[in-house]
Amino acid sequence: MIELANVTKSFGSNHVLRGVNLIVPKGQSMVVIGGSGTGKSVLLKCVLGLVRPDQGLITLDGQDVAKAEREAFLARFGMLFQGGALFDSLKVWENVAFRLLRGPLKRPKAEARAIAIEKLRRVGLVPETADLFPAELSGGMQKRVGLARAIAAEPEIIFFDEPTTGLDPIMAGVINDLIREIVSEMGATAITITHDMTSVRAIADRVAMLHGGVIRWTGPVKEMDVTSDPYVQQFIHGRATGPIAAVR
Repeated sequence: MIELANVTKSFGSNHVLRGVNLIVPKGQSMVVIGGSGTGKSVLLKCVLGLVRPDQGLITLDGQDVAKAEREAFLARFGMLFQGGALFDSLKVWENVAFRLLRGPLKRPKAEARAIAIEKLRRVGLVPETADLFPAELSGGMQKRVGLARAIAAEPEIIFFDEPTTGLDPIMAGVINDLIREIVSEMGATAITITHDMTSVRAIADRVAMLHGGVIRWTGPVKEMDVTSDPYVQQFIHGRATGPIAAVR
């Protein structure tokens, strides 16, 4: 469904992506792993068209994303941001229904609120949560609200940016389970970027290892632990020695 062919991106002398090749099959959950600062977020931004690659081609269903009509293109995506990115001045339901209250997906206010409450219920939050403000929620609840917002418009493709960052292990497990269930229920195509190996094993169908600006390895998650690739083995086991140099 999504294909990146020889995608490069530099910021001045910082060569972030050096020729990324990646295929994300329709209806599958792809997890991109790699250390901090390896370009995982830049990769997502390039797919979304928020950052324009210097070279290479990115296609969605065979269409060059750089030439797509922006509103229609972005309407196909949902996004769970790393920090939640909730609007402090909006109530929870207004955050969840943000895209449904404006733009091409606009719905009547009452309908948008009803959809928001249903999506909150789907992520395990009671209807009373809808009229609270984000500051009144715990970190885990905020992450669930972010997930509800990501699925509110029934997107075909969902991006998850470090979905368990800042959560305790139990809540991280809850979020991982929700992501896996929801992606399967919706039949959505998903790309997650993370360095949390527990998340990788919980939500991935396929895994891609990004290092040095290129995809070093990609394959089914069940093959990740047995691959002989030294980059993957060092990363997934957290070894200090290997081809990946520690940033000092």
